[in-house]
Amino acid sequence: MTIFRGAIALYFLVLTELFFSSPALAEADQSLPLVIGETFMIPSKILGETRRINVYLPAGYTESIDSRVSVLYMPDGGIAEDFLHVAGLVQVSQGNGTMRPFLLVGIENTQRRRDMTGPTTNNEDKKIAPQVGGSAAFRQFIRDELMPEVNRRYRTCGETAIVGESLAGLFVMETFLLEPSLFDTYIALDPSLWWNNGEMANNADKLMLKQKNLKKRLWFASSNETGIADITQQLATTLAAKSPSGLQWHYEKMPEETHGTIYHPAALKSFRWAFKPITATP
Repeated sequence: MTIFRGAIALYFLVLTELFFSSPALAEADQSLPLVIGETFMIPSKILGETRRINVYLPAGYTESIDSRVSVLYMPDGGIAEDFLHVAGLVQVSQGNGTMRPFLLVGIENTQRRRDMTGPTTNNEDKKIAPQVGGSAAFRQFIRDELMPEVNRRYRTCGETAIVGESLAGLFVMETFLLEPSLFDTYIALDPSLWWNNGEMANNADKLMLKQKNLKKRLWFASSNETGIADITQQLATTLAAKSPSGLQWHYEKMPEETHGTIYHPAALKSFRWAFKPITATP
């Protein structure tokens, strides 16, 4: 009986050692990185610095070597900025069939207020950062350096879009008015159109008169933020009266949202409006 008990004890000891020393359990005991996309660095001669770019790949992209996808660019695209929650929206929207596949390209900031703003004659504007007014250079970086690199690295189909909020929304609107050919779809959430005494909104009619048959999409929204809702409404009024032919646009008033809460719900609405799946005609 003593020998039998000893054999049983030895048996369970061996099993215990095998269990706790197994590779599967050892791996389960470790903390491993949680990967949701890719990141790469791009040296910019235009900006004179190296920028980090974060990328979310749509479902099925890796498995289908022949698939080509549209690209959604986003300023404020750092991991500690808006990249994660927008990537979540893209993933959920594609998964539930309300949005066609998009590659999400997040541009991480270095000097946000420099890159998102154009020149200004307003002294109060100039106080927000040591350097402002760099939007033209940032736009050139996107056009001449980032877009070619994204197209080199990934299988893109040629359709492009941009989404931004607050000062990034100002950059989106400025790009739409000054260089509409750069993207196919523009999404501006609570854009800081007050910049430079409201120059973009005030001159929108003159800028749009230069555009003929503008086959683009523009979606913008405002919260209850004082100084933003009124000038955004001004732009919507101008568009209603003088929008170029071919332009599809929508203005969403969201007074139930604040400047700090509008991004997520507004982005969801805009994606459903601008990026809905294309149904095949019979």
